[in-house]
Amino acid sequence: MSSTPDEPRSPQQMPPVPRSPCPREDGRRLRADAVRNHARLLDAAAAIVREHGLKHLTMEAVATAAGVGKGTLFRRFGDRVGLLQALLQHSEDSFQAAHLGGVDQAHGRDEAVERLRAFGVAAIRRSAREVELQMAAEPSPDERYRRAPRRAYHERVSVLLALAAPEADAELLGHALLGYLEPALLWHLGDQCGLPLHRLESGWLELVSRLTQQATVPHDAA
Repeated sequence: MSSTPDEPRSPQQMPPVPRSPCPREDGRRLRADAVRNHARLLDAAAAIVREHGLKHLTMEAVATAAGVGKGTLFRRFGDRVGLLQALLQHSEDSFQAAHLGGVDQAHGRDEAVERLRAFGVAAIRRSAREVELQMAAEPSPDERYRRAPRRAYHERVSVLLALAAPEADAELLGHALLGYLEPALLWHLGDQCGLPLHRLESGWLELVSRLTQQATVPHDAA
């Protein structure tokens, strides 16, 4: 994990770029091109953050990596802050699509436990990949627990916990479980304390096992 990111800064507004002389066949092609450009720009931005850190995320670097003009980037996101917000939303959408669906499909205690285990490990690995981005987006204390992603995570964890441990106060303990996954704590443990990723993951697995009164499963078997 890397160190705390610098505060994002907005670049100066770029002059408008002339329109491409290439004609568009119809509105559908225009929308398809825009979607492809959007995805290519976000993929390029994510690669820069992952490989070089947030301080190297500039509008020029993203445009170059994506193979588009800077004007396209500015028209799409407005400025660097807008790009960061879009990158965070893209990451959030991908994570939720992969790990927040199918709550009603968890049948029985054992499957609920496995889904809890998988959710936490995925969140820890995501934090390791995107720690600077997540730290830059860390909300103020009065907003932290009211944001839509945090509420969605709590609903997911508390529903699974209720299935895995019906006798537990799932609503309250769901918050306790999510406390382990806070980006600031994971950054502190990984970057400042030097704990390896596998130990952070094993800690989550043990916590879930203890809360659900399951025997602790070795991490290699997860």
